[in-house]
Amino acid sequence: MHIKRFLSVLALLAFFFWQSAFSATTQTTPEGQAKAFYSWYIKLGANLTFPLLDEGIFDYVAKGTVSKLRDDYEHDRLPGDSDYFLKVQDEDENDWLAHIAVHPAVMLGHVAVMPVTFGSKDKLSVIVFMRNFGGIWKITKVDDISDLP
Repeated sequence: MHIKRFLSVLALLAFFFWQSAFSATTQTTPEGQAKAFYSWYIKLGANLTFPLLDEGIFDYVAKGTVSKLRDDYEHDRLPGDSDYFLKVQDEDENDWLAHIAVHPAVMLGHVAVMPVTFGSKDKLSVIVFMRNFGGIWKITKVDDISDLP
């Protein structure tokens, strides 16, 4: 009886240690952090919350980038009519949340550059630039993949 209880507790502890190690590993890579950001961002936007003004954005986006975007928002200078992080006006939140594909990052000096694709039907991709700040990869810039001027 005591052995079964001990083994159950041991298995439960092993599971929690494995899960926390796995989530820490995936979010400390540029790819893991990008996936975590877009999951958070799309979900928050789907709830009619403007993620740019949410303090949680600092977990994923560099402070300088957030400050510039907030200043542009306050002075009605955000580029174009599309969302800065998604490069579209409208998205299919349910499809995009279920289908976020973060492609392998390419390191260019201290900057990780990676494509991120959303959706299963009408796919859309952006290029995400990230830099490591104190052990946490944060977005510094997002661009679309259009080759049009």
